[in-house]
Amino acid sequence: MIRLIGYFFGIGTMLALVAAAVVAMYVGNLAKQLPDYEVLAKYEPPVTTRIHASDGALMAEYARERRLYLPIQAVPDRVKAAFLSAEDKNFYSHPGIDITGLGRAIIVNVQNWGSRRPVGASTITQQVAKNFLLTADQTMDRKIKEALLAFRIEQAYSKDRILELYLNEIFFGLGAYGVAGAALTYFDKSVNELTVSEAAYLAALPRGPSNYHPFRHTERAIERRNWVIDQMVENGYVTKEEGAKAKAEPLGVKPRRNGTYLFAGEYFTEEVRRQIISRYGENALYEGGLSIRTTLDPKLQLIARKSMQNGLMKFDTLRGYRGPVTKIDVSGEWGVPLGAVKGLSDVPEWSLAVVLDSSDKGLSIGLQPDRAASGDLVKERVEGTITRDDMSWAMRYKQGDKTLKAKSPSEVLKPGDVIFVQKKDDSGSDYLLRQVPEVEGGLIAMDPHTGRVLAMVGGFSYAASEFNRATQAMRQPGSSFKPIVYSAALDNGYTPASVIMDGPITIQTGNTTWTPKNYDGGSAGPATLRSGIERSRNLMTVRLANDMGMKLVAEYAERFGVYDHLAPYLPMALGSGETTVMRMVSAYSIMANGGKSIKPSVIDRIQDRYGKTVFRQDERTCENCNATEWKNQPEPDLVDNSEQVLDPMTAYQITSMMEGVVQRGTAVTISQLGYPIAGKTGTTNDEKDAWFIGFTPNLVVGLYLGYDTPRQLGKGVTGGGLAAPVFKDVMREALVGQPKIEFKMPDGMTQVAINRKTGMRAAEGDPATIMEAFKPGTGPADSYWVIGMGTDGSNGPGTGLSPQASQAIQSGGGGLY
Repeated sequence: MIRLIGYFFGIGTMLALVAAAVVAMYVGNLAKQLPDYEVLAKYEPPVTTRIHASDGALMAEYARERRLYLPIQAVPDRVKAAFLSAEDKNFYSHPGIDITGLGRAIIVNVQNWGSRRPVGASTITQQVAKNFLLTADQTMDRKIKEALLAFRIEQAYSKDRILELYLNEIFFGLGAYGVAGAALTYFDKSVNELTVSEAAYLAALPRGPSNYHPFRHTERAIERRNWVIDQMVENGYVTKEEGAKAKAEPLGVKPRRNGTYLFAGEYFTEEVRRQIISRYGENALYEGGLSIRTTLDPKLQLIARKSMQNGLMKFDTLRGYRGPVTKIDVSGEWGVPLGAVKGLSDVPEWSLAVVLDSSDKGLSIGLQPDRAASGDLVKERVEGTITRDDMSWAMRYKQGDKTLKAKSPSEVLKPGDVIFVQKKDDSGSDYLLRQVPEVEGGLIAMDPHTGRVLAMVGGFSYAASEFNRATQAMRQPGSSFKPIVYSAALDNGYTPASVIMDGPITIQTGNTTWTPKNYDGGSAGPATLRSGIERSRNLMTVRLANDMGMKLVAEYAERFGVYDHLAPYLPMALGSGETTVMRMVSAYSIMANGGKSIKPSVIDRIQDRYGKTVFRQDERTCENCNATEWKNQPEPDLVDNSEQVLDPMTAYQITSMMEGVVQRGTAVTISQLGYPIAGKTGTTNDEKDAWFIGFTPNLVVGLYLGYDTPRQLGKGVTGGGLAAPVFKDVMREALVGQPKIEFKMPDGMTQVAINRKTGMRAAEGDPATIMEAFKPGTGPADSYWVIGMGTDGSNGPGTGLSPQASQAIQSGGGGLY
């Protein structure tokens, strides 16, 4: 018997050795297939890129995986405790595999054989191995590789480093990766602000984010969260009282919205996004974890947005009502179909509403229901009214191509019509009828000394149209281009007192004839350059361009950055070439800053994920700015390396002439602000676009209004009447509390009293006297001389009318006013 037992023991031993050898060979073969775990030392996960305003306010976040990498030292102890309790309570004591947990899992799986999905016993180290180096396949090979890698990882890295990798890599649902990203996504908090309850819920999610969705599976999520809290109590991380209090709390999930966060900055943010992609590529934007500090001034942006929207709405309402957004059935529950209609997320003053009843007195309306944090419509239904007086502008309404006059609100809108409304006041249920303007426009506000774009309005609503009319729309600047022509003249021998003929002129080349006209159709005879720009006289501008030559005008237009290549045809002197608001504002900035070139910029600085500056807009150098101590040495000077593209004296002269536009000319309404402001109006042929660009010594603001598909704005519409009031509204608020700074005249210039009509030195007591600035060696003429006396412009070297120029005229080119 003993011999038989020994025989079987020997056989068993042999089989065991063979099995062990087979297992060793199998494991050894798998070990050879293991990936290099040393890549964890160079781990750089996709990280969220964040865009900030100039004051640090968060504007937007971009990411494929919404993650903010957080060093383990920055993770609060209670957050660590929640994850250790939920995933691996023995993490700091096991060698990579938890033998006790593995045995417990085997017993549970045997008990649940065939009835439930097997439970795992993976440690945090094993999960790091799987998430970083392996696939998620449920196979024996993968599990063994996972265990082998766990042992090796534990030998190579500290426990804190492994936990750091885990907490920053795992997926939490709702597009959030990493504990810092999850805290923001679920609770709009930093990890330092998380409560015990919130930390426990986040720790419950990695096992199956969709299984514990805060809104679809609320009870299951609370149950799992409470289990984690119980584990935290059992492990001694929180007291029983703290645990009971945490379990009594609701989930409290408040999902953070994606995209942009700074109100009214959507167009600006999109411009930054496009520039980052152009410069560094999409991967850098969506995975690189860049920190981008922009030039945006949030306060000025709000002012610009409000002023532009008010200007567009004022113009649009004068042309009547164009009808409802859409129509829905209101015979039953109207909240659900109304909730499905898309509104304007970036115009929060407005709401969508449906007409429930219409009568001679006005409208009864139902407001679009709000949405809960889950995204579902709330059950409450809010109703209101619009009186006849509060929709009086809409009594003129469009029906096809006809404009009709309604006798009753019921003729304009009927039950089921979906409309935009705005609350009349904070209390009560009265609303005003609104409609999205058909006319559009673009606006830029810029620091003329640095080129920093402080505000940008690309249209009425980014939600309605993402096309940025401030940077992308190619429009004819009309008469707002004239200061470029006059600057070229002043820089090349003319003075503000030079006299030019304001009279009929005909330009003829071959069989093509062009006869430009002033806006009023008349002519004023000989007048000074100052008068020509103040009254925006087309005939004088054409004669001036003809006299000095369009090649010179084209050179200055390109030097100012208005055009890359300007065709040297006379109609271009009246602004018939197409350009953008951004370029025009940049050109005016050169005149405002004393003639120095600037690079318009929406980005101040870009830092990589490690905080290293990889881009800085300010290229000025300062050799002595980094002194370690002060030893009575003089303050360091910042070397301005900007190119001087215009004589500073010329810049002052054209600025002074444009001050006259505000004080006496086509933009006199702006003089009511009481600040030193220079600027120029612009209106294109057939009144298709209305412009105004103006500036103080420290701020330039330019804008245009017009239809996206150019057509007449209306007979008599001008830049002075339509665009200048918008500029005025911006400046009225932007200049509050600002000192009244005069434009500084460069040293060496002299001021001489001249007669504003003749341009000659004024006699004492002359009522038509004006002080004019002259460069050294120049002054008013001693004898009366008029440039361009001929009606065909033959006395100057200008370029005549070519076929291309004729085409420009026919396309609507030329500045009117």
